[in-house]
Amino acid sequence: MLNEGILFTDHYQLTMAQLYHGYGLADRRAQFDYHFRSYPDYGVHQAGYCISAGLGPLVDWMENTWFDEQDLAALRTIRTSSGERLFKEPFLEWLEGSDGFQSLSMWAIPEGRVVHAQTPIVTVEGPLAVAQLLETALLNRLNYAILIAGKTSRAVEAAGGNGVLEFGMRRAPGAAAHTATRSALIGGATGSSNFAASYELGFLPRGTHAHSLVQVFIAECDSELEAFRAYADLYPDDCLLLVDTINTLESGVPNAITVFEELRKRGHRPVGIRLDSGDLAHLAVRSAALLDRAGFPDVSIVLSSDLDELIIWQVRNQILEEAGRYGVDADHLLNRLVYGVGTRLVTSDGCPSLNGVFKLVAVEGTDGNWAAAIKISEDPTKVLDPGRKRLWRIYDHRGTATVDLITESDYDPAARPIHLVHPGHPDIRRTLGATQISEVEPLRIQVLNNGERVADNLGDIEAARNRRVADLARLDPGVRRLVNPHTYHVSLSPQLSKLKQDLIADFRS
Repeated sequence: MLNEGILFTDHYQLTMAQLYHGYGLADRRAQFDYHFRSYPDYGVHQAGYCISAGLGPLVDWMENTWFDEQDLAALRTIRTSSGERLFKEPFLEWLEGSDGFQSLSMWAIPEGRVVHAQTPIVTVEGPLAVAQLLETALLNRLNYAILIAGKTSRAVEAAGGNGVLEFGMRRAPGAAAHTATRSALIGGATGSSNFAASYELGFLPRGTHAHSLVQVFIAECDSELEAFRAYADLYPDDCLLLVDTINTLESGVPNAITVFEELRKRGHRPVGIRLDSGDLAHLAVRSAALLDRAGFPDVSIVLSSDLDELIIWQVRNQILEEAGRYGVDADHLLNRLVYGVGTRLVTSDGCPSLNGVFKLVAVEGTDGNWAAAIKISEDPTKVLDPGRKRLWRIYDHRGTATVDLITESDYDPAARPIHLVHPGHPDIRRTLGATQISEVEPLRIQVLNNGERVADNLGDIEAARNRRVADLARLDPGVRRLVNPHTYHVSLSPQLSKLKQDLIADFRS
C-alpha cells in the first residue's frame, strides 16, 4: 500500500529531491540532525524529560523501503498546473537506480534512554536527496513514540512503581495504537489491552470485561452477581471484576466478594476489582475496607477512567489522607493499586504533539571538506547547532546526570576542566573541574553504517525498559517533578558555540 511505503511522505520532499537531482546535488553527502525543541507542556503540569522511542521500527522500515514500480508509476501520473509531468524521467531513473536508505549512516540515542530538548537524538548522514526523503517518515515515527514513552514514564513514576496498564487503543489515531502500546511499554507500562501489539512484542495482553457483560445478564432477567459468577466460572484464575455498573459499594463490591469467596472455596485466588467511574480515590478506600473485612486484603484494585500522571498523583495523595478514616492501611492500599491509563495517554492530553524537527546541519563540499549549515530565527529554540557533532552526558560527583554536552566531532572527553556554554546565550558559561565530574558518557551509538545495521538488539523492548530505569535513577528528582520541573542543563562546548556564533554573524552580515 502506498500509505505504508516510500510515498508515505510530504509532497515537498519529492519536489526538493528532484531539484537536488537536477542541480547535481542529489548524491552530495549531507548530515541531518533530529531533535525536539521543547518539552511537552500539558498546561497544569509539564515534562522535564522525555524517553527515546521509535528507533527500532524506524530502522526496520528503512531497511525494507524504497521506490518500487508502483511508486514510480504513481509519480508519473502527477501533473503541473500547465499539465506537464511534475516528476521527470531522469529523476525517476535516478530513484530507481539509487541504493536508497541503504546508502545512509545513522547515529542515535538508544530507545529507553532519558533524552532532553535541543539535543541531537538522531543524526543521519548520506546522499542529500536520500536523507531529505527520510525526513517526514522519521518525524512521523519518532515524535509520537517519544511523546507517549515520556508520558508513560511520568505516569509510572506518579504511581510509585505500581503497575500502569495502557488501555488507549480505542482512542488512539488508527494504526498509531500500535506505536502507543510499544512506546508505553518502553516507558514502563506493565502491560496493554492491545492484543496484537502485546502478542507481537512478547507481553501478556491485559484486561477484564466491560459494563456490557453485566448489562446483558441483567437484561436476561439475571443479575450482576450472575454475570460475575459466569465470568469467574470461565476464568477462575484470572477473575478481575468491573464493579461500577450499578452501584460500586452497595452492589458491585459485595457481589464481587461473594464470587471471590466461592472461588476461594474451589481453590482459586481472585485477581481483583476494577473501578471505572466516580471518585476513584474514595471508592478505592471504601472498596479496600470491604475487601479487607471479607478476608481479601491483597487482591488488586484497578483504577481507570481518564487517568494521567497528575491525576494518579492526586488520587494517591487523597488516599493517604482519607484511608485512616475507614480503618484502611494507606500504604498497603497504595501497593495493591493498578492504574489503567487510556485516553489521556495515547492522545497526550494537553500537549498532543512533540515539536521534533529534522534539520540539515552540514554538507560535504566537492573538495571533500564538510561545511557547517545554520538556520537562524528570532526564536532561540529554532536556531540550529551547526556542524558534525557528538553528544555526551556528564555525571557529577554524586553520579547524578548534571548536563548533556554537545560538542564538535573531534572533542576529547578526557580533557579537564570541561567548559560549558549556554546554547542560546553564549555569554552564560560555567566550568566543571575534575573533582566535580564522575563520568563523561557518549550518549549515541552508531546504528547504520552505509545502510548496514551495526547495533545489536536495536528494538529490544526489555533492554529499553532497563535503560529507562537506570537513567531515571541517575536523574535529579527536581527534573522528574510533575509540576514546574527543574530545567536540565544542555550546553555547547566553547568551540561549537564559537562556530555557531560565527555562522550567525556571517549570515546576518
